[in-house]
Amino acid sequence: MTRRFLLPIATLAVFCSVAVAAADDEIRALEKEWSQAVIAGDIAKVDALLGKDLIYGHASGIVESKDQYMAKLRGGAQRYEAIEYHDMTAKMYGDTAVVHGHLRMAGKTKGEPFNNEVMMLHVWVRRDGRWQLAAHQTAQMPK
Repeated sequence: MTRRFLLPIATLAVFCSVAVAAADDEIRALEKEWSQAVIAGDIAKVDALLGKDLIYGHASGIVESKDQYMAKLRGGAQRYEAIEYHDMTAKMYGDTAVVHGHLRMAGKTKGEPFNNEVMMLHVWVRRDGRWQLAAHQTAQMPK
C-alpha cells in the first residue's frame, strides 16, 4: 500500500523541481532583458517590462513612479553604461518573483557619473500572462 503513494509523491516532487527551475530561468532572463534594455536605451522595451504602478527606488533615496522614471530615461537624465550582476537569487511565490542581487551599476544621472556597487531587490508580477517589474530598490554597498 505504501508503494502506491510513493510513486505519485516522487513524481510530484520531480515536477515541482522542474517547474521551479524553469520559472527561475525565466526570471533570470527577464533580469537580463531589463539590464540590456536600460543600457541600450531601448525605451519601448523598458516600458513594456515595467508595470504601470512601478515603485522605483534608487540607491540615492529618490523614489519614482513609472512615469517619472521613464521621463528621466526618455529625456536622457538617467543613462546606464553598465549593469553587472555579481550574484542573484530568485524566489517564486505563485505569480510573484522576488529577486535579490549584488550588482555594479554605472552611468550618468543628470550628467553626473555614478559607478555604484549596490544591493538590489526586484519584485516581478505576472499579469495578463506576462511578467512586469512592479518594484525596484537598490541600496549602496559600503566601500
